[in-house]
Amino acid sequence: MDLWIAATVAAAFFQTLRFMLHKVLSMGRLTTTGSTFARFAYAAPAAWLMIGGYLWVQGAPVPALTGTFWTYALTGALGQVLATLCVVALFRQRNFAVGITFKKTEVIQTALVGLVVLGEALSLAGWAAIAVGLAGVVLLSDTPGGTGGWLRRMGNRAVALGLASGFFFAISAVGYRAASLQIDAADPLIRSGVTLVCVTSSQALAMALWLRLREPGQLSAVWAARRTAIWLGLASMAGSLGWFTAFTLQTAAYVQALGQVELIFSLMASVLFFHETITRRELAGIGLLTLSVLMLVAFV
Repeated sequence: MDLWIAATVAAAFFQTLRFMLHKVLSMGRLTTTGSTFARFAYAAPAAWLMIGGYLWVQGAPVPALTGTFWTYALTGALGQVLATLCVVALFRQRNFAVGITFKKTEVIQTALVGLVVLGEALSLAGWAAIAVGLAGVVLLSDTPGGTGGWLRRMGNRAVALGLASGFFFAISAVGYRAASLQIDAADPLIRSGVTLVCVTSSQALAMALWLRLREPGQLSAVWAARRTAIWLGLASMAGSLGWFTAFTLQTAAYVQALGQVELIFSLMASVLFFHETITRRELAGIGLLTLSVLMLVAFV
């Protein structure tokens, strides 16, 4: 099995576990921002220890980091923070599997951002995939009970948060891939690991400052929730290392296509762990959105 395949499947599994822990923490004493900070705060030390140990064992020097690297890395880091905030807030609106599915619109939105920013034209099959995805979003966006007009149902908070999370995750993925490719090292684990350390450390420091100034008491709450939050950090580190490694070895389209196994993991978590009920309408929406993503990466 190729390393990028194993890395992607592992990343999808750990990411599902991370979002499960996010939901648990966000339903307790932590705010949305506090739960997001916990992820980076507990992931950064583990990343330092792991990558530092790997460099020492390999006898490899710490690679030089250019200004271009930091530009891409920090752009990706900001996108990931904003995306995670949207997803954690989304968990308060809809159930777990639907929340993760909304996040997966990142693949569709990457194509749209590429068209606007880079002038990359989409094929007819690409636009067909987007149309199928929009149909899935319509099904998933209906408020419980299906009352009200179409605009009201499409304008609810869950839809906005889901689409925003997909947009910011798309920016994050592009930034991280570009940053890792700036590192002059043959070993993909060094490139992905060093990028991970720089990103998680900057995210933890920035969010700690934000919480100190804007949400007094949340830093103490994150520490008080350490018995759960430390597992969140470890799952986050493992998942991020998997994604970073896969993006370093393979193009984003193939990685994102294989990463759709996360939908299966999240559906299992929703039913088996949170004991939530998935309606037929929501299953249909998940199916259409998954189909659209697979069409996009297969034919565009």
